[in-house]
Amino acid sequence: MKKIILAITISAIITSCNKIEETVNQTVTTAKDKAQQKASEMVQETVNEQLGKIVNAQNVKFDSIFPTQNNLVIENATGKKVAFPNGSPFYVFKYKATDKDLLLKTLVKQPTTDEAQSKNEFEKIDGATIVEKLTFFEKFLPANTIDTSFLKDIKNDKTIEYYKVKRFPNSSTIIYNPKNQMVYQFVEVKK
Repeated sequence: MKKIILAITISAIITSCNKIEETVNQTVTTAKDKAQQKASEMVQETVNEQLGKIVNAQNVKFDSIFPTQNNLVIENATGKKVAFPNGSPFYVFKYKATDKDLLLKTLVKQPTTDEAQSKNEFEKIDGATIVEKLTFFEKFLPANTIDTSFLKDIKNDKTIEYYKVKRFPNSSTIIYNPKNQMVYQFVEVKK
């Protein structure tokens, strides 16, 4: 009888120990996950903060970069100049243009510092690589630097048109939405 009571007691102790060990393991795993999540959030905040210091975004006017207007009418033109650590500026413009052809012709007529490196015509391009680059670029921008909400539209809307205009030192990528006439223009300054 003592052996049976001893066996029951030992099995109860072993079961209790297993349950305690399971609870401890769950608590440790939960604590580890929370700590890992918090560390990840802190790293992302630090990266955003440091990128915010490195990437200097400031407002810029469209006509300060493209002085030749050719009767071009654009509405709600907003732009940002982003200076990367290597000193190369990059401009991002968002505006509404009712005449896409006039816009493209105006951009092609902009002054250049090197005609040999410039093209006198715009080129319609495939948007897949542009979307891919913008999606990648979006990951490294500090929060609230540039409004990237348009990425959802350009990923899903097959009517959106993409153009390239090369006028050294400026190389423009234009994303034009014919439905609402919105233009997103990215200007890379070559050195």
